[in-house]
Amino acid sequence: MTYKDLDTIIGTIGLPYAYYQFKEDTGQQPPFICWMLDGIDDLYADNINYQRIAQLTIELYTDEKDFAQEIEIENFLTGLGWSYGKEEEYLDTERMHMTIYTMEVVINAE
Repeated sequence: MTYKDLDTIIGTIGLPYAYYQFKEDTGQQPPFICWMLDGIDDLYADNINYQRIAQLTIELYTDEKDFAQEIEIENFLTGLGWSYGKEEEYLDTERMHMTIYTMEVVINAE
């Protein structure tokens, strides 16, 4: 998949979303998603990066713990055939819950 394909896939989750963060003047209210590619774990062959494998992080932000929304996202990821890890954190300063999904995706040239 390309980076554009990945952005389109994230958009089909159905929540407002942005790469890394929303612009400060948007006033975006939860629930929303921020996603990022925060590393690579490429497959190497013949001394080159043979296949780009990106570390994808999808962060769900909610005012209150939202089990139903998490299940929807998890079913969505499972439906794509993606395996993922999950962590959560409460952001005291923002007074929000953040649920973090991490996975690897294969990226092809655009």
